[in-house]
Amino acid sequence: MSSDRPRIGDWADFDALAKLQDSLLPAALAAAGGSPFYRRRGSVPANGAELKRYPLTSKADVRDAYPFGMLAVDRSRLATYHESSGSTGTPTASFYTEGDWADLIDRYTRMHIGIRPSDTFLVRTPYALMLTGHVAHAGARACGATVVPADNRSLATPYAKVVRLMHDLDVTLTWSLPTDALLWAAAAARAGLRPGRDFPALRALLVAGEPLSPARRARIAQIWHAPVVEEYGASETGGLAGECPHGSLHLWADRAIFEVYDPATGRIGTDGAGELVVTPLFREAMPLLRYHLGDRVEVTYRDCPCGWALPVVRVLGRFAAGDGLTQVALEDLIFRLPAEYGVMFWRARPEPPGLHVQIEVAAPHADAAVHELTALIGAGARVEPVPPGTLVPADVLTATPEVMKPRGLFAAGENWDRALRYY
Repeated sequence: MSSDRPRIGDWADFDALAKLQDSLLPAALAAAGGSPFYRRRGSVPANGAELKRYPLTSKADVRDAYPFGMLAVDRSRLATYHESSGSTGTPTASFYTEGDWADLIDRYTRMHIGIRPSDTFLVRTPYALMLTGHVAHAGARACGATVVPADNRSLATPYAKVVRLMHDLDVTLTWSLPTDALLWAAAAARAGLRPGRDFPALRALLVAGEPLSPARRARIAQIWHAPVVEEYGASETGGLAGECPHGSLHLWADRAIFEVYDPATGRIGTDGAGELVVTPLFREAMPLLRYHLGDRVEVTYRDCPCGWALPVVRVLGRFAAGDGLTQVALEDLIFRLPAEYGVMFWRARPEPPGLHVQIEVAAPHADAAVHELTALIGAGARVEPVPPGTLVPADVLTATPEVMKPRGLFAAGENWDRALRYY
């Protein structure tokens, strides 16, 4: 496929964007012809009209094709292999060529905040088999930044160490789940540091990986005195959306064709609320046709002051909690509580007759927090205050676990029960 990828500004409006997609689609459809999965389905769509009638590709399809059923190029061309987190079931496999990686990096580094050679960039999303940490690492290096690889699945970088690294190394940018930014704030407080004052080099927190409500986003920014910049993507596709200078999350519709599927009605359209369907336009190793991600979204085509002429997406989360309340909607209500209440951590689940919500809140604010949150959610909710440290134990924020390499020889009297362990 061509390495001449579009740049923002190459199209003037949504009509021009649609024409750009039409010009790129034939190469994407041809690439899909090399996939054993799509060959088994029969003929690959020849054009956009046929694509609209083509069956969706499900996550189950991708799982069932493991390991190489979706691979459309010779294995000698592969650069990396990845698997998803498996948060909604069996992990899905994905492959990327060097050409795919050029596109991944290009999309990631579109973020409006910019990555500079002077930045010290802390990467706190998983490395391992997942894509997210590797993309951030490669993107930051491509921009000349110094990378601090603080993988969040490693015992070597507990929260206490992350806070130390952020403080001592004058970290300017971070890449993490939104929840991590709150956990760092709690860990910093345990270490006697003030998130909004003792990290003056921090200029932005870059986040992805979970839905983010406007209220929680504002709270994180308030705590750290730094803007929160959102990105959205998946292991099977890479980055799908990024934030413009005006705070809208725009789908990269010059790099993929997006549709919205309403499971209640079966309607598939270009906008509205439903589940996201993606056809990447620049995938070599693993082309996907109408890939049903399953993420609950709301897509709108509207003019934005940024002038990018790209659709805007709100990520609502995969699941609803009680009476159709999405995670984002519930989170937004929780973080509307006054900041002085100190509520950062919560959990909820449906328990008839309503929704059971627990929030960590100190005793002086507990009654007020319960009263106000119950009024926001509705009378059917049962809001339970729990003391700080209940949902996020203190030792999670302060511990620095011993990490050791495997060894066989020990001194006399030394505990050798940990022989051959890494932890």
